[in-house]
Amino acid sequence: MATVTLKGNQIHTSGELPQKGSTAPDFSLVKTDLSATSLSDYKGSKVILNIFPSVDTGTCATSVRTFNKEASKLGNTKVLCVSRDLPFALGRFCGAEGLENVIPVSDFRAHQFGKDYGLEFTDGPLEGLLSRVIIVLDENGKVIHTEQVAEIVDEPDYKSALVALNA
Repeated sequence: MATVTLKGNQIHTSGELPQKGSTAPDFSLVKTDLSATSLSDYKGSKVILNIFPSVDTGTCATSVRTFNKEASKLGNTKVLCVSRDLPFALGRFCGAEGLENVIPVSDFRAHQFGKDYGLEFTDGPLEGLLSRVIIVLDENGKVIHTEQVAEIVDEPDYKSALVALNA
């Protein structure tokens, strides 16, 4: 279990993030067209998992916009923006913002992604949602970088995630 804060108040997650060098757990997430997608769909590409509580908050929206901008410059890399928002909300946000370089996906159906990756909030006002986390995977699904943002309202360290792609 990890402890992070929301405006200084401690809240906890369901476990620990996957270890650097480990194989990332497979997942089944829902795309905006309601089709399922899994980690194996991205084998052969590097993957940035941009995970956040809800696209309808300022910091979460900023992370999606930032990775959309950066993703256009990345070769052989997919950026998945993961939350428990409904796929319709993710699609509406990305459509309204003109974001086409990220893949918005939802854990609304199975609620398993957050448990498998150890980042589901288990208490506090965001209980049941996903912690703000960046996980970078190599072409074979091995974890090469992780960051769990200590204060949920803060943005992740985009630069470190992008540098990890080229390490």
